[in-house]
Formats: sequence, C-alpha cells, structure tokens
Amino acid sequence: MKKILSLLRRCVEDYDMIQDGDRVAVGVSGGKDSLILLASLARLSQFYPKKFTVEAFTVDMGIEGMDLSPIQSFCDELGVPCHIIPTQINKVIFETRKEKNPCALCAKMRKGSLHEAILAEGFHKVALGHHYDDAVETFFLSLFYEGRLSCFHPVTYLDRADVTQIRPLLYVSENMVKEATNRLNLPVVHNPCPADGYTKRQEVKDLIVELEERYPKLREYVFSSMQRLPLPNWGPIELKRRPPTE
Repeated sequence: MKKILSLLRRCVEDYDMIQDGDRVAVGVSGGKDSLILLASLARLSQFYPKKFTVEAFTVDMGIEGMDLSPIQSFCDELGVPCHIIPTQINKVIFETRKEKNPCALCAKMRKGSLHEAILAEGFHKVALGHHYDDAVETFFLSLFYEGRLSCFHPVTYLDRADVTQIRPLLYVSENMVKEATNRLNLPVVHNPCPADGYTKRQEVKDLIVELEERYPKLREYVFSSMQRLPLPNWGPIELKRRPPTE
C-alpha cells in the first residue's frame, strides 16, 4: 500500500490535482479500484501539506440483490462519511429501454447522478478510480472505434456542471491494485451487471495481453507517448517523473 500511496501522491502533484482546503468526493462503486482510491486518499489527507477532506459517494444502480452495506462498513473503518445515492438506472437501461449496448448510457446516467449528489452536498471536485491500465485501454478504444488519438484527462473541468474530475490512480497499475486488494482483504462488491465482462473494453484488454507477449513494454510505451506527445491535458508538470510499469 505504501507504493500505491507514493504513486498516487506523485500523480496528484504532477497534475496539481488537489488544492489547499479542497473537499474531495470519491466515486466509490465497490470495485477494487474505487476502494483502493478511497483508502489511499483518506490516508493521504492525514499528512499531505495541502489540507483536504474526503467523502465517499456511491451510486446505487437499483440492481436487485446488490448489497452495498460493505461499502458503508469500509467507510466507517476509514472514518470517512459515506453517501449512498438511490437510482433506478438498471431498470431504465435493461427493462425500459432494453439497451443492447448499455455501457455508454449507463456511464452517462451514473455520472449525472453522481454529479447531482455531490453538488447537493457542496462538492465541486470528484476523484475517479481509473488507473494506469484503464488509460492505455481507453487510448486503444479511441483509436480502434473512433479513429482518433484520445483518452480521458488526468484532470477535467466540466464547466456545465461546475465539477472538476481528478484521476489520482493513473500511475498505479491494475496488478498493484489487485495485489493490495487481496493483501488487505478489502470488501469488494461484486458487479452483477448483465453486460459485465462482455464489452469492447474487455476485448481491448484481452488484445493488449496478447500483444504484450510480443511487445513486453507495450503499456509503458503507450502511456509514455500519451505524456510526451502530449495528448491534451496529459503533459505533467515534470515530464521526467513517470510511473513504473509494475
């Protein structure tokens, strides 16, 4: 966890993500990434020179049988306030609209619900759990399916919502997250979404694994090129400070 915390802090500093006095809402789905993000930011808030506070926000998709109580318990252990946001997103997507490709609409609705909830509580900054591998996969998704070189930004200001999104885990690999999750026995909430595991992102994830058999440093080179081009808003304050691949 110390290594993850170190990389998270480096990312926060490289992209000037957190300012003194910030109130940071953390989007917590219950998956491994968001739990590690919450735990790391809660720990960072205890000693970071710029004083900030953290609160967790979880969008309840309205999926029957999905138990979110472990998230509340985990927040209690961390001493972090927890907000559960009730919605009927699952019903709208799979019963009302019967979407064949639900992921884009689901993401849009979850983001809308999250932003509405954090603004109601007076927050204007939200931390999301996208990590190193997510960034590389998103780059390939944009290339393959949109024909452009693009990726989400480390820091994004949404002027219409007056919300700033930050992604402090961008220097942390998925393997690091998995190892820390298992070692700390974090209460991961299983995602029962019908589309889970059958997405374009999963296809790209599998393709990258195949390509890495021939090009072992593929992820490292892609991530580095995103910073060195750089893609819009991807140029860190100190370019020489890049994340390790393991």
